[in-house]
Amino acid sequence: MTLEELHGIFLAYPTACTDTRKITKDCIFFALKGPNFNGNEFAQQALEKGAAYAIIDEASHKISHNCLLVDDVLETLQKLATFHRNYSNARVISLTGSNGKTTTKELINAVLSKKYKTVATIGNLNNHIGVPLTLLSIEPDTELAIVEMGANHKGEIAFLCDIAQPDFGYITNFGKAHLEGFGGIEGVIEGKSELYTYLISNNKSIFLNADDPIQHEKLASYIKKIGFSSDNHDFFNIELIKTNPFVTVEVENTKIDTQLIGRYNFSNCCAAITIGKYFNVPMEDIKIALESYVPENNRSQIIEKNGFSIILDAYNANPSSMQAALANFKSMPGTKKTLILGDMFELGPEAATEHQFIADLAAEYGFFDVFLVGENFFQTQTDFKKFKSFADFKEYLGANRLSNGSLLIKGSRGMALERVLDIV
Repeated sequence: MTLEELHGIFLAYPTACTDTRKITKDCIFFALKGPNFNGNEFAQQALEKGAAYAIIDEASHKISHNCLLVDDVLETLQKLATFHRNYSNARVISLTGSNGKTTTKELINAVLSKKYKTVATIGNLNNHIGVPLTLLSIEPDTELAIVEMGANHKGEIAFLCDIAQPDFGYITNFGKAHLEGFGGIEGVIEGKSELYTYLISNNKSIFLNADDPIQHEKLASYIKKIGFSSDNHDFFNIELIKTNPFVTVEVENTKIDTQLIGRYNFSNCCAAITIGKYFNVPMEDIKIALESYVPENNRSQIIEKNGFSIILDAYNANPSSMQAALANFKSMPGTKKTLILGDMFELGPEAATEHQFIADLAAEYGFFDVFLVGENFFQTQTDFKKFKSFADFKEYLGANRLSNGSLLIKGSRGMALERVLDIV
C-alpha cells in the first residue's frame, strides 16, 4: 500500500489513535511499540472496540483485512503526518524552547483562534509521536496549526522539523533544561536552534524575542524575522506594566491584564501578541484572549486552600525555570512565604551543582520556610528540612502543619508535587 492510498483511507476515517484505552468509533489504530509494550498485540482489541483499521508491522497479528501491514508503524505514522500536512492548506507555526513552550502555545492558540480555525498540540504531546498526531488532527477547514516541539538531545528538533515542515517558528528561550541529553547549555542552544536552521534554509519567517541576546545575535542578519521588544524600537514594542500578582502589559495604548503570574510569562504574552498582530487579529480580540486565559495542569496555578495562597508550578522544572520562579515569589507581597521544591531531572553531571545553587538561592532570598524533596536536594549542604522521598515528606506533614501564608510548589514532572495539595 502506498502512502497516498493510506492517506485516502485516513481521509475516510480521519482520527489517529495510539492507545487502545482511547479508541473511538472508526478511528485508525497505530500499533506502536515501546520498551515495555507491543501495540501489535492490541490490534484485535482496537478493532473490537470500534477502530476502523489497525496499522501493524508484524504479520502474525494480521487477523483481518482491517489490519494493514506496514514495515514500521512509527515511521508510517510520521510519514503519513507529513503527507497530510502537505495535503492540507493549513500553515504551520512551530515553537520550541527550554521553558514556557506549552503556555506560549496555549496563548498563541487562544489569540489566533479568535480569527482563524486552528489546531494545536494537546497538552505537551510534543515528541516524535505527539507532533505527527497533532498534524493528523488538521481538518479540511483548518487554517493554522500550532505545533509544539520538545527535545532532550541534539538532532531531535531537526527531525521534528522534517516531519512538520513549519512555515513559521518561535523559540521561547534557551535555558538549563535536559542538560544531560544536550551535553550542557551550549548543546541546548545548538539543539533548539535547529528550528532556526530549518526555517532559514527554507526561507521561512521567524518570530523572535529581540530582548533575548542569544536570539538577537543568531538572527541579526536574517531578513524574514518578526520581533518584539520592551525597549528596542526597531521591533514591535510591548511594555511590561506590572507582575504583582499578575502580568499586565501595554501595547498600542491597550492595557492587557492577564491571569498569569511571573515576569517569565511576559515574553510568553509578547509572543502571542506579536504573532496575533502578524496574522491581523484585532487588538481587542488579542486582549480578550489573553485576559480570558487561565493556566491549568499544574502550570503556575494560583489556588486558595485552607488558609494558604498556593502557587502550584509542578508541571516541570529545570535550573532556569526554578531560578525565575524563586525570584518571582520573592518579589510578591507577603511575609510568610514557604517553598516546597522537588528535584530537577535530566541534569546529568550538573545535577549536584545546580541543586546546590537553588538551595543557596533560596537561603539568600530569606523565605519563611523551605522544604526540599528528592534524592538530589537531599544531598545538598543546607540547613533547610530535606526529605529523600515524597513519602518521607508526606509523613512529616502528617505530624507537622505548615504555617498559613503563601506557598510555592515547584518540581520536575516526575516528582508529582501536586500531591501536596491533598495534605496541606
